[in-house]
Amino acid sequence: MTELEKVHALAKIIDSKKGRNIIALDLGGATIIADYFVICTAGSPAQMHALYEAACEEMAKIDCPPVKCEGMKNPDWALVDFGGVMLHIFSTQMRDFYGLDNLWAEATKLEIETIDEV
Repeated sequence: MTELEKVHALAKIIDSKKGRNIIALDLGGATIIADYFVICTAGSPAQMHALYEAACEEMAKIDCPPVKCEGMKNPDWALVDFGGVMLHIFSTQMRDFYGLDNLWAEATKLEIETIDEV
């Protein structure tokens, strides 16, 4: 599975669970951490947990289990590493605070509608 296919799959999973403001950032080799970030907002801690669980379970079904997970004990942020693609799930407040959307301003932003066209 290519990294872009992982991005596509994650975006669909998050969208199916009503994650909000889903974007993907193509980091274009700007970091060794990942090729892509998928970022979304959860409306509540319960939804954050549901998004996290759905992403881990559904990606494992297509032979792409998470490599590492962080932050699920924190109600404001979770990170799931899918090897080349990192999923960031934020509360509204933490997404605004960390501003990954702006921190990686040089990255190409793919809106969910763009991802669906891939």
